[in-house]
Amino acid sequence: MNKSVITGPGYDTPITSYSPEGRVLQVEYATLAVANSFTIIGMRGKDSVVLAVDKIIMSSLYEPDADGRIVSLERNIGMAMAGLTSDGHAVADIARQEAANFRMNYNRVIPLRDLCERIASYMHAATLNGLNRPFGLSVILASWEASEGPELYKIEPCGSFLGYYACACGRAKPQADQEFDKLENLSGMGTEELVKAAAEIIYKGHYDWQNRDFLFEMGIVGKDTRGLHLINPPVLTEIARAAGAEAAANETSSSDEAFF
Repeated sequence: MNKSVITGPGYDTPITSYSPEGRVLQVEYATLAVANSFTIIGMRGKDSVVLAVDKIIMSSLYEPDADGRIVSLERNIGMAMAGLTSDGHAVADIARQEAANFRMNYNRVIPLRDLCERIASYMHAATLNGLNRPFGLSVILASWEASEGPELYKIEPCGSFLGYYACACGRAKPQADQEFDKLENLSGMGTEELVKAAAEIIYKGHYDWQNRDFLFEMGIVGKDTRGLHLINPPVLTEIARAAGAEAAANETSSSDEAFF
């Protein structure tokens, strides 16, 4: 039988079937949905963790806080989502329920790794049942506790997760990864230095898409926020946007230099 026929619709429709190459094509399609999404990044410094997104302004009629891609799950846990926003908010609701159940049973905040395991298991279960589809979603979670310090995890559409010092999802992920490699002493960065670096990476990554307006948004949790996850804190957000705009301007001027 023709192999090209076998690997066609017969294997990319059911979620419970492997292709002859051992691939689950629906999971790969979900990963592509994430790769084509807006960019999100997470960076872990000395005493804080920053989540940042480039939110494309789809319509001037939207309210400023519409279509937010950074949410709080617990008082000290934030989540940024790349992919389908509706999937992200559905997963966020499940995560909040898990966090609330843990707090009710143990009278304390759920550790981030435990919450990641529960979210990852939920997302992985969607790849096992033919009645569902995989979540077209990757999420980055951040937290800070006095006992554990800053923590940063990323969960993929297949349900796997890892801890990071810096990570990215979305269409500018390759550029963000290159910028991460240039950073020195990332784990030793202070809060202000960290938010500036995050903004510069987001603005530079958006450079190729600058014909469309976007809004830089961030979430931060750390020692300086007293362990609370804050979304767009005014002072730090303005510092970050100024640093990002300057980095984007420098990127533009350098690209416009004549070649001799």
